Amino acid sequence: MAIAPTGPIDADGHVRDDDRRMRRFIAPPFDKRSPLGISANDGFDRHLQGTLGLFDVDAPTWQQALDEGGLAATVLFPTVGLRNGQLREPDFAIARCRAYNDWLHSEFLSVDERFKGVALLPVQDPSAAAEELQRTVRDLGMVGGMLPEGPYVYGDSRFDSIYAEAERLGCPITIHEGGNVWDSVYHHLFPQFAEVHTLGHPFAQMRHLTSVLCEGVLVRFPRLKIGFLEAGCTWVPFLLDRMDERFRLRGEREMPALTRPPSDYVRDGNVYFTCEAEETLLPETLRVIGDGAVMYATDFPHWDGEYPESLHTLMARADLTEEQRARITGGNAREFYAL
Repeated sequence: MAIAPTGPIDADGHVRDDDRRMRRFIAPPFDKRSPLGISANDGFDRHLQGTLGLFDVDAPTWQQALDEGGLAATVLFPTVGLRNGQLREPDFAIARCRAYNDWLHSEFLSVDERFKGVALLPVQDPSAAAEELQRTVRDLGMVGGMLPEGPYVYGDSRFDSIYAEAERLGCPITIHEGGNVWDSVYHHLFPQFAEVHTLGHPFAQMRHLTSVLCEGVLVRFPRLKIGFLEAGCTWVPFLLDRMDERFRLRGEREMPALTRPPSDYVRDGNVYFTCEAEETLLPETLRVIGDGAVMYATDFPHWDGEYPESLHTLMARADLTEEQRARITGGNAREFYAL
């Protein structure tokens, strides 16, 4: 089934890439390893004793979800692989990424044209990540690459080979965190996961957006499209105000790559964000960063995804224009992923 000319698109859905599914795709000697990734073993009950989220998710399950919400397509991301950047051994990280990408192509992308894949990239070895991006876009039909959660800031020039390859291929790079507050005092101070998760996605994406803009990634790669996913978007104007002020006061010395305030590079149209359907400041955020910068995401089948209700909520918002709703729920994702 081909993508319809019009209709909503999910800019960020998920699959369940657990050990059972990955085992036959990973190359020896790593096929005997357990676990095949980083498990979220911090002691928090994310799924409230199994009452939240859906675990046994295969292609037919996703096809049913697409039909139920009337989605024209979904762009699929990993679950376990969100934490792939925390793996310590580069050779294992490379093998895990290749296995995930091959599995996603075999089990989803080859089944239904409405499934679109973003390649998981082994950021531990940026050269290998660039090669994997080329392989997956060229040979597997992936629509972009994903930089996972890990102890990095993605404005660092060590990742330039990835950005250069994405720019050459004409595909976007996405930054997707796992919703924790890793390597920070907050992760250990809070007694409940709700408190950790409140901060996890936006705090992590604030870190990466600050790094990407202030370190001049979009100056070095002016044609690169880059997306910051699953953190909402209404924190963006606040952060841009703060970055712009630091640019005015200290930019000549500490942001030497920039010739304009950081917010200008967002308004150029190559930086995208996903939104939450209920964000009260969404209209004001669109005024600040532009109607073309925000995309809808289901987050299905994760515990905090509320699809298809989230899509219905967004489509019914009276504080958005009809054009804004159409762009957020479909048009912007088509442009970002070149669908």
